[in-house]
Amino acid sequence: MAKTACIVPATQIILNEEIYPRSDVYPKRISVFAENIRDGFKIDPIEVQIHPEYDDKYRILDGAHRWHAYKEIGATEIPVHIITLDGLDPLLYAAKKAIGPLQLTENEARKTARRAYENNPSLTSFEIGQAIGRSRQAVDAYIADLRATFQMDLDL
Repeated sequence: MAKTACIVPATQIILNEEIYPRSDVYPKRISVFAENIRDGFKIDPIEVQIHPEYDDKYRILDGAHRWHAYKEIGATEIPVHIITLDGLDPLLYAAKKAIGPLQLTENEARKTARRAYENNPSLTSFEIGQAIGRSRQAVDAYIADLRATFQMDLDL
């Protein structure tokens, strides 16, 4: 996995719901980030990857609240780290980054596990669990019906 630091126009950054593990953004968290940016505090760059469908766009892997804060203060350029995932699942990478101070809720973890499995049934419960901060057993419970359906389709 490679990481490149740079500044990109705010208009080139997209929040892609397909790989965003949360159900929503939190306005209070955005306001805190916006205030910190205005006050000159150094915050971590947003992690993005080149959008797979648009050569001139980036999609957020980590930092949706920071991105909204930059937009709130009217920033036209945003510091980013461009990440090359080298085959890692972008949804699971984004989910793993969400394990920080604002954990995924139970519902967000469940939905993320299910989406990850639907996107790639070869992922193990352990791999998904590591990314979302849940046990293998919890992931097994989240995806049991999907796994059974997938197995039934294979059997047919």
